[in-house]
Amino acid sequence: MTRIWDPRIEEMPVPDLKKLQYKLLKTLVYRLYSFSPFYHERMKEQGVHPDEINSLEDITKLPFMYKSDLRDNYPDRIFTAHRDDLVRYHVSSGTTGKPTVVGYTQNDLNNWTSSLARALVSCGLGRGDVIQVSYGYGLFTGGLGLHYGAEKIGATVLPTSVGNTERQIELMQDLNSTAIACTPSYLLHIGEVAEKMGVSIRDDTSLRVGILGAEPWSENMRKRIEDWLGIRAYDIYGTSELSGPMFCECTEQNGFHVWGDLAYVEILDPETGEPLPPGEKGEMVITMLQKEALPMIRYRIGDISSIEEGVCACGRTHPRIQRISGRVDDMLIIRGINVFPSQIEYALMGVPEVGRHFMIIVDRKGALDEMLVQVEVSGEAFSDKITDLMSIRRKVEHRLRNTLNVAVSVELVEPGSLPRFEGKAKRVIDRRRL
Repeated sequence: MTRIWDPRIEEMPVPDLKKLQYKLLKTLVYRLYSFSPFYHERMKEQGVHPDEINSLEDITKLPFMYKSDLRDNYPDRIFTAHRDDLVRYHVSSGTTGKPTVVGYTQNDLNNWTSSLARALVSCGLGRGDVIQVSYGYGLFTGGLGLHYGAEKIGATVLPTSVGNTERQIELMQDLNSTAIACTPSYLLHIGEVAEKMGVSIRDDTSLRVGILGAEPWSENMRKRIEDWLGIRAYDIYGTSELSGPMFCECTEQNGFHVWGDLAYVEILDPETGEPLPPGEKGEMVITMLQKEALPMIRYRIGDISSIEEGVCACGRTHPRIQRISGRVDDMLIIRGINVFPSQIEYALMGVPEVGRHFMIIVDRKGALDEMLVQVEVSGEAFSDKITDLMSIRRKVEHRLRNTLNVAVSVELVEPGSLPRFEGKAKRVIDRRRL
């Protein structure tokens, strides 16, 4: 089986890799300064010209890009490819009800597919494997990304998407799935359902690898999964704005390999924006070096991690980022879906019958995350009639489900019963323990 998908790139000597990164960065900056009104203005505001970018280290002279930039320029005002050259859109939820739209040229898709081909091979997968893709398909990037990456390496794809768990387990057995790509919580759910069916994932299937991402999970969770299901569990990382899942652990399970020909990663002090040395935790900032449709320079993701620059024991020379330890902002990830308290507020405030105060309680029941939203009924709408309250609850649940794309339980409470805060409101109680 192939050990490395693209040795020329993946084992490139570090000095050569840095030279390539600089060449790609310089080309990118000139292109965007010349042809992107958004980046031209942003660079002028920063007082920087492409001629001043004379080394990789000079990237710190360039302005940051924020998720708000994508929302403020919805749907495609930052795009630098003509609509005729776009071959796909992906759309993710935004913090104010406004989604984030990402466009792709054919080259963008080719690079994304190549990044995942490298990732899957680094986990020991290849021709002869049957990879069950149980991430969502469609607007969500996870399913399609893994799908095309798996086909690229010659594996057989079983595109099950999410849900219909008993059927997934039957197919896993009947078609001899050797790997599964899904969220860690969904894999735990699959394991629990399998046990109820009298099926042991360890003993009654051919499963040996899990490619797990779209939500944070700990080393304790990895151990639990591996011990229980008898597989090797690998973490995979990406965001929809960058191209979805792109960077994965190798068989060493010691950080995500960031493909340096596609992305340049900085770790910064989240308060000062100053670069931090390798090994020190800070906010991850990513520049996509080859994206055509939606270029990203110094994009502040908000994820907290550290970077390792030494050559990995697997032989790959590209830098590694350690597993994500948290977020700068208050985003929650529920079953692989990004959920922001501001989204919940946005949805609730569109329902006249509810008040201004709410509380979010996140818990893990069995293998799956569950979210409960406690919301006060407005004084005018509060009633002793059960039917009235049930009608309001259904209305709220429907609105939240449409806004968040994930099912949420709702508990209506009396006006004035939720805590009040003089300072910053603490609206999230996260009871999950991985």
